[in-house]
Amino acid sequence: MRSLDPAVEVVEFTPTPEQYAWTFGGAAPVARVRPGTALKLWSDDAFCGRLRSVTDLPGSALQMPFVNPQTGPFFVEGAEPGDTLVLHVVDLEPARDWGASALIPFFGGLTSTDRTATLQPPLPERTWIYHLDSERGTVGLDLGEVHLDLPLEPMLGTVGVAPAAGEVRSALVPDVFGGNMDTPELRAGTTVYLRVNVEGALFSLGDGHFRQGEGESCGTAVEGAMNSLVLVELLKTPGPAWPRLESDTHWTVVGSARPLEDAWRAGQVDAVGWISELTGLDTLDAYQVLSQVSEVPLANAVDVNYSVPTKVPKRLVPASRPAYDGIHDRLRALVR
Repeated sequence: MRSLDPAVEVVEFTPTPEQYAWTFGGAAPVARVRPGTALKLWSDDAFCGRLRSVTDLPGSALQMPFVNPQTGPFFVEGAEPGDTLVLHVVDLEPARDWGASALIPFFGGLTSTDRTATLQPPLPERTWIYHLDSERGTVGLDLGEVHLDLPLEPMLGTVGVAPAAGEVRSALVPDVFGGNMDTPELRAGTTVYLRVNVEGALFSLGDGHFRQGEGESCGTAVEGAMNSLVLVELLKTPGPAWPRLESDTHWTVVGSARPLEDAWRAGQVDAVGWISELTGLDTLDAYQVLSQVSEVPLANAVDVNYSVPTKVPKRLVPASRPAYDGIHDRLRALVR
């Protein structure tokens, strides 16, 4: 795992199963952290480690609604409603040498669901086990005579803060507070900006994916336990309407809603505003720029809400000022 500047305080936390959070909001903090601290965290996979072989099926092995466990929440000292919570993902490493994916009844993009009802029965349950080859950087899948070695591309499916107005939301849901966005953009080297809704922000993370295709069509990635190293910062500036991500190459907004086009609209509208902030262009000029440069890789089309990232390539947009006063580059500089 990557190391940090020795001046950065690193706090390690590994939850016990009794400490897992299953919601955003409604959970007591497991620890208090100061801005400028790095957290070295372990999080369980979405199935709580219960799917270990192809004979373990979701209907009998999982205990709904206790899936997608979160590590946290963490109370960030000084965070007040309206602030911007900044989380820089320094590194992500698989914490087990295997991951699992599965078909869950009435869940997934290509089956009957409770929201998209049809007369057909759900697809049958099935579990797939992937084996990690850390030296080669692959996850392998055996399908009878067919064997696949896919590139290892670790990401976090779920990062979020407590919602506003005392709401308590399932860790399966993506929305304005973040949550289960399932975007592959949330990888090592990415900085996340979230609007603080309650004192302390109360953020948590989890749902490690060893890799995931865009859209996550069956509803599950290669789900695996994850070691995460995350820098925590706080800005006393107005937090974004929707989760914003910054990498070395892109500014990204993740909108989440149903129907799918409303998720796309949410991200597009906030991206227009972000371009205006960065360039000084008025809204319509920023809209025109976005129309010609945006990239829209689908994150997930299977959850309670769908998530759609709108990506703006930095190389195509001449920003007159860095995003959030350049905090992404400052945090990147702390990584060795």
